[in-house]
Amino acid sequence: MENRKSVEALHIDREGSGTRMEWTAREFPLTIMLNGEQLVTVLCSPGDLKALAAGFLFSEGMIRAKEEITGLTLDGERGIIRIRTATDKTADGKLFMKRVLTTGCGRGMAFYSYADLDRKKKIRSDLRVTPAEVLALSRRFQGASELYRTTHGVHSAALCDNREILVFAEDIGRHNAVDKVLGRCLLDGIAVSDRILVTSGRISSEILFKAAGSGIPVIVSKSAPTDMGVELARELGITLIGFVRGGGMNVYAGEERINLLRGEPGAAPALSAAAGDEGSSANEE
Repeated sequence: MENRKSVEALHIDREGSGTRMEWTAREFPLTIMLNGEQLVTVLCSPGDLKALAAGFLFSEGMIRAKEEITGLTLDGERGIIRIRTATDKTADGKLFMKRVLTTGCGRGMAFYSYADLDRKKKIRSDLRVTPAEVLALSRRFQGASELYRTTHGVHSAALCDNREILVFAEDIGRHNAVDKVLGRCLLDGIAVSDRILVTSGRISSEILFKAAGSGIPVIVSKSAPTDMGVELARELGITLIGFVRGGGMNVYAGEERINLLRGEPGAAPALSAAAGDEGSSANEE
C-alpha cells in the first residue's frame, strides 16, 4: 500500500484561488495480535509494518530478542499482524491497567509504568561524538525523507553511527517511526549499542524509555525535549541533544560524550563545514 494519497484541495493565496491536487500521508489502522489475543490497534503509515509490530513489542519490554518471535504474519487487507512468541505471552489485565496515553501524533499509548523504570541502570557506552558529526548527521537526516517533502505529514527516525544513517523509517507518528527503526534492527540483527538515535519530533519521556530499553546512548533531534525527557536522560546516562539547527545545538544531558577537541584522528570536518541552516522543514510536533 502506498504511504501517500493524492486528494483535491482548494488552494488560496494572494493571487487568488483554485483547485489542485495535493499529496497527503496515508493513515492506516494496524491491529497487533499477540499469541491469538488483540494487543493494540496502532494508527500508522502503511509501510514496514512487521518492523513496527516487532519494535512496539521490543520497546514495551514484551520481547528482548528476535529469537523470542516464533511467528510473524501480516494480513494487509484486514490490517492485522499476528505475532507468536516462544513464551506464549498474552495481553493480560495487569498489562492493560498500566497503559499510558502518550504525547504522540494522534492518540497513542504505551504499556510501561513509570514505576517500572530501573533508574539505577545507566547506559554505559564509550561512544563519543563531535558537534560537527551531529550537524552533518542532522543534515543527512533532514534530506532523507521523500515522503515528508511531498506530504509534510510524517515523522522520521534513524539509527546512525558517527557518520552514516544505518536504518531509516518514517511514519505519521513519531513513536511509530522510532519503533520501526528498533523493529528493523531487531529483525535484521543490527546492534544498537554505541549508536545514535535521530528523531524529527520532540524528545519526550516515551522516546527516552524506548532508547533506554534498547541501550542507545545518544539521542539527537532538531526539536526540543520535555522536562521529563531531560530528567530521565540525566538519570539514565543518555546524551540528549536538541535544537540541532543553524549550526548549533543544545546538550541537555550526557555532555561527557561530546568531544569538543579539534584535530583528533578520524574527527569530522570543522564545525563550519557541516553547519548551515537546514531550514524550517523539520516535522517537529
